[in-house]
Order: sequence, then structure tokens, then C-alpha cells
Amino acid sequence: MSFDLVVKGGTCVTASEMFEADIGIKDGRIAALGEGLNGEDVIDARGNLVMPGGIEAHAHIAQNSATGGMTADDYTSGSISAAYGGNTCIIPFAAQHRGMGVTETLDLYDSRAQGASVLDYSYHLIVSDPTEKVLTQELPAAFKRGITSFKLFMTYDKMLVNDAQFLDVLSVAKEHGALTMVHAENAGMIKWMTDRLLARGLTAPKYHALSHPALAEEEAIHRAICMAKLVDAPLLIVHVSTPEGAALVQNARDAGAKIYGETCPQYLFLTHEDMDKPGMDGAAFMCSPPLRDKATQDVLWQHIQVGTFDVVSSDHSPYRMDETGKLANGPDAPFTVIANGMPGIGARLPLLFSEGVGKSRLTLPDFVALSSTNAARLYGLLPQKGTLAIGADADIAIWDPAAKGVISTNNQHDNAGYSPFEGWKVTGLPITTLSRGTRVVDRGQLYAKAGHGQFLPRAKFDATGRKGTHLPELDIAR
Repeated sequence: MSFDLVVKGGTCVTASEMFEADIGIKDGRIAALGEGLNGEDVIDARGNLVMPGGIEAHAHIAQNSATGGMTADDYTSGSISAAYGGNTCIIPFAAQHRGMGVTETLDLYDSRAQGASVLDYSYHLIVSDPTEKVLTQELPAAFKRGITSFKLFMTYDKMLVNDAQFLDVLSVAKEHGALTMVHAENAGMIKWMTDRLLARGLTAPKYHALSHPALAEEEAIHRAICMAKLVDAPLLIVHVSTPEGAALVQNARDAGAKIYGETCPQYLFLTHEDMDKPGMDGAAFMCSPPLRDKATQDVLWQHIQVGTFDVVSSDHSPYRMDETGKLANGPDAPFTVIANGMPGIGARLPLLFSEGVGKSRLTLPDFVALSSTNAARLYGLLPQKGTLAIGADADIAIWDPAAKGVISTNNQHDNAGYSPFEGWKVTGLPITTLSRGTRVVDRGQLYAKAGHGQFLPRAKFDATGRKGTHLPELDIAR
């Protein structure tokens, strides 16, 4: 049999094993794993690693904030940056704002993504206005559309839901087989701290970190887990940034609850000291939850190693350092009106590989699990994505484990205009990314065009392996 493309002679790595093999690709899918395969086109992967392409499942692309600001990347620039970073699939957010319907929201994001992305894509639906119509009609309709993950906020005045609304969405998600995600920070604690900082005239970007104390995350994660346990619904705690929050996720997992966890590179590689810069320079490092400290980094790495976190995602939220982005409210704006978020979609995997695999914190299969396979499993894409198996989409990243590079604004290919990881030296880089067997990036050259990426309707969430929780009170309340 002759194949359209053969990836020849590489070391194949999945989330569970490593083996030497040729990969034969036909009609965009993996058709064979073997030796001596021949094809019309051949990529020589000898001496390199052949892995499932990364799945970036936490990114804000072509997204309006609740205050009206637009992220710097559209689906073209965001997906190109992701592809250069070894990713072959993205799942950004579609944000419902107050007064918007869910169907209206998804139609809007379809109009922004269709014909624009170079990678296959889906959305997580942010729910900020869970009206009766949303709960009974529009969320079920979104699920039928293939949107099987919803996100809630426990902070931000224009986005947060109250506890009763949280339980309503969890219940609907459970009924239809969707996964709920949550940004867990206590809004009251943050407001209380913020008011006191402003009263003292402490408005510089560095005070953003003080306004979001670690305890605000700990309390909210505890409350979110309790609500998920009440209705026995799966819940993913996103961007965990504290040892206490990670411990809560770990304890819930160990007890069999359907709780899942995510952290991000900024919490592993940056600290709040990066925000302590002259003028507005520190605003480049403002994100929520905020950057913590070196001791926290060490603990989060330990949690990655023991399996507390299912995924390490970028939380790519790019705002330029100008009047279109972080400085929209002026060059001397207080931290309260500076857009939160930083770019990182292209840096995620090189950093994780270099600092994880390269420093013996992670095995290669661990890296694949954290970067691709676990996301595919959580978000209803396995086995179509996230693995090297016959029948799977030929979404493949070829890595040179010895290649050395330096992360800089010039090689990130996004529209943010800066990188918070500027100057980081990395060892191990993706040299080729294939989307459904088509070259997207190969040795620094972009091949795929806008519109190559297709929308991915996703399967329902599978919580197999977790015993869950059963509260007798809920039996009576049903």
C-alpha cells in the first residue's frame, strides 16, 4: 500500500509508550504504524521524536472581554502561533455576556473562526447569564452542536455567577454529558482587598497580585468542589496557582470525586516580582489568578509529577501594551482597569518540554499526556485527536529534542507584541507540525493557509474511573 505521506524512522511517543516506527498517512488519518512504509511524500524523522500534536485547550482568541476589550489575536494569528509551538488543535472560549443568548454567542464565534484558523478548533462556552431559557433550551442545543464544555466565573462583576446559578449549570451539564470548568477566586475577598489598596493610593500594576490573595483562590476552589460534589457533576478547576488550591484538587481526586485540575506555565516560570517594574511595564505580567512566588512553583511542579493536574495549558490571553490593549485606560491607569492576561500559546510546549522533560521532572509520555492526550480525553476528542493510533487524525508534532532556542517576541508569531517569557532558553523544539496529514509548519516555514482548520464537534464527557459522590439529600430534592 502506498500512503499520501510517511513519517519515517522517528521515535513515536504516546501517553503510555515509546516505540520506533514509520507512520503511514492516508486521507488525513493515520493508516499504518510499521516498518519500511512507502509514500508519495516522506518526512525523515530519524533522530527525532514523533508525538501527537499539542491540544491547546485554554486560550482567549478573538474574544471580547466583559468591558468591551478585544484580544490581540484572531483565529488566524492565534492558530499560527499555536502551530509554531507544536500544537495541532485549539479550543478557545466563546464568551456569553449579559443579555446575550447562547445561540447568538456561538453564531458570533463561528463567524470569527470559520475560514480563519490554520488548525482544527472548537470552543468552550463561557456562561455568564444562565437564564431559564439558557438552562432549559440553549445549553442543551449547544451540546447538540458539539460544544461539550462550559466555563463559569466566580469573580469579575460582569461575569460571575452566584452559587445557585453555579449549581444550575452543573446540573444541566451533568444531564447532557458536558464538563464544567471554573475560574475559582472569591470575588468578595478581591474587592475588599482592592478597595483598601486603592484607598492607600497603591495603584501600580504590582499591587494587582496583592489584591488577589492566595486565600481567595483556596476558598473558591473549596466552594466549587463542594458544589460539584453536591450534584455529583464533573468539574475542572482551571489555572490553579496556589499550593492550597492544588491540595484541594488532589484530595478531591483521591476521594474519587469527579474533580480535574489545570495549571499554566506562568505559574511555573514567572513570579509576582516580574510585575515590580517601572511605570506600566509590570502590566505585561498581569493575569488572574496573579503570579505567585518561587516556593509555589516548586509545589506546583510536585503536583504535576504526582498527577494532580490533568493538563498544563497556556491561558493565552493576549493584550498589546498600547492603547488598544492594556493601556486602553491611559498610561497611568490603576491596576483595576488594566486588562488581565498575557500571551503564551506558542511558548507553552517548548517551555514544558525543556523544563519538564529536559530537567527530568517529566517522562516523554508524561509530556504527551499533559500537552495533548489528557485534553483530548477531557474535551471529547479522543481517539480522533491526542494519540498516534490507526484511524486517528494525523495531527502530529515532530520534535528535535536537542534543538536549542530562545523565546522571543520575534518567534512567537502572535499579535501581542511582546512575550512574558522573553529570553528564556529552551532545549527541545517542534520542527514540523501536521494537521490531518498536511504540513502546517515545517522547519520554520508556514505552509497551511487560513481556513485549513475545521470546527470539531466533540463527544460527551466520560468520567469513567471516578466513583463520584452520592448525597442522599439530593435524592429527595430531585
